[in-house]
Amino acid sequence: MKKVLAGIFSLAILFSLGACGNSETKSADSKSADSHSHMEMNHSGSSEVPKGMKKESNPKYKTGSQVVIHADHMEGMNGAKATVKAAYATTVYAVNYKPVTGGAEVKNHKWVVQEEIKGAGNKALKPGTKVTLEANHMEGMKGASAEIVSSKKTTVYMVDYTPANGGEKVTNHKWVTEDELSAK
Repeated sequence: MKKVLAGIFSLAILFSLGACGNSETKSADSKSADSHSHMEMNHSGSSEVPKGMKKESNPKYKTGSQVVIHADHMEGMNGAKATVKAAYATTVYAVNYKPVTGGAEVKNHKWVVQEEIKGAGNKALKPGTKVTLEANHMEGMKGASAEIVSSKKTTVYMVDYTPANGGEKVTNHKWVTEDELSAK
């Protein structure tokens, strides 16, 4: 009888875990106080980019290049093998924002590009600047009030990758910076 009950309990746990793992989203690494949950992050997305984005004319990693990701924006990203889909010249920002859907403030979200900030124009924004996000990387992000934490002018990449810890392939992930990649 104990074996039957243990088996039923095990199946119940597996079904519960399977329901969590079967969604389109995955949870994030929360290794530091600055990291935050990406449970509602749109991992796979459209290859469409914001209006005004300019392709990088001479990127370090060309479209189709095989690279390794060295960033932990999401669980399984660090060490993942990826394929470059596109490269753009822009300014990227880490931001703190309060989701329009409610909940806790998201701290140090990486990355939002210049073209995903309402009315940003062409001038780089300074840390502390209050902005409205047009990015839709996570649920509640589009239309959210945010504060710029940091910025840098760089090449950003859209990539397809399979998480290093296994799982479903992520397509058209936006954004990874050039210094977060290395040749495979």
